[in-house]
Amino acid sequence: MAQAGTQSQTKGPPKVEIAADPILDLNFLSHGTLESRDLERSRQFYSEFLGLEVVRTSEISLLIRLGGPNTIAVVKTSKKNEMTFLNHNGIDVLTEAEVDAAHAKCVEYADTYGMKKITRPQTQHGTYSFYFWDCDDNAWEILTNPKGGYSWLFERGDQEGRGHLDKTFERPPETRT
Repeated sequence: MAQAGTQSQTKGPPKVEIAADPILDLNFLSHGTLESRDLERSRQFYSEFLGLEVVRTSEISLLIRLGGPNTIAVVKTSKKNEMTFLNHNGIDVLTEAEVDAAHAKCVEYADTYGMKKITRPQTQHGTYSFYFWDCDDNAWEILTNPKGGYSWLFERGDQEGRGHLDKTFERPPETRT
């Protein structure tokens, strides 16, 4: 029996569930959606502060991306509530030092870009990270991950016990500097 926070010790490749014959024949998880009260202010934040690629797709929407083909649509709305913590968006850096530097910049530029609720960096859920909410009350996490994001968890397969939520969970070595 595996200990909490460890990978199952079964023989063979890591277990990753995928149906042999899924009902839908899909190709790519392409995008998600965020809401914005002010697209110009949001665009400035995404481009100038986060360094994201931004394109206006209509008078009420933007498209953002960073480091790959997956995108997020940003749609203007007048009725915007604060995003819940569990629905946050993650942006990866490689090392703990980069998380700390990003945290310092978030604190420094919080008033300029309307960021709030900036948490302190800490080790949690298999990574080192912190959270903040932007001027549109969208929740963000800046975290350590190797290139490819959380795909390394698929290489490990199903976890037992607390899995990656265990503080002793072994993270990729390149993210621990």
